[in-house]
Amino acid sequence: MLDLQILLIFMIIAAVVAVEIKDMLGSVVAVGAIGLGLSMCFLLLQAPDLAIVQLVVEILSLVILIRAVGIKNGVSAVKKRKIFSIVSVLLFIGLFIYFSTKALIELPSFGNPIMRVAERYLISGIRETGAANLVSAIILDYRAFDTLGEATVLFTAVIGVLAVIRRVGRKSK
Repeated sequence: MLDLQILLIFMIIAAVVAVEIKDMLGSVVAVGAIGLGLSMCFLLLQAPDLAIVQLVVEILSLVILIRAVGIKNGVSAVKKRKIFSIVSVLLFIGLFIYFSTKALIELPSFGNPIMRVAERYLISGIRETGAANLVSAIILDYRAFDTLGEATVLFTAVIGVLAVIRRVGRKSK
């Protein structure tokens, strides 16, 4: 529970930074930190499917926002920060490798589910659903509303991306 509280404090600080910072690119990065924190909160609450959806939507949004604020008068504003960029990338790669290693060590051995729900699905899933494919039975029978919600979020993100990057109907300056 302490991990969740630390992440929430991190997200609040990132939100304040995103609102108060003068640089638009820095504000976009702070908003990305909020989304990453939310994705990690979903992981801590044992909802990896929501974490993946949040991460996909966040990455798509960040790409669009960085593209929108990163180029001014045909010159990239990102080129001015070479040292900061290199240090940030190296720090991110190091943190990614560290947390990936910790996550891989914590994985259970193959064939031993960590949740009792998965055991119930495996034992009585085919009998309860009547489906020949157990994966389809879990997605469509047990987790139907969750799957519908995820699909809705992904399609909404795609429609949002298309609305932002479309060229037809825009007035040229």
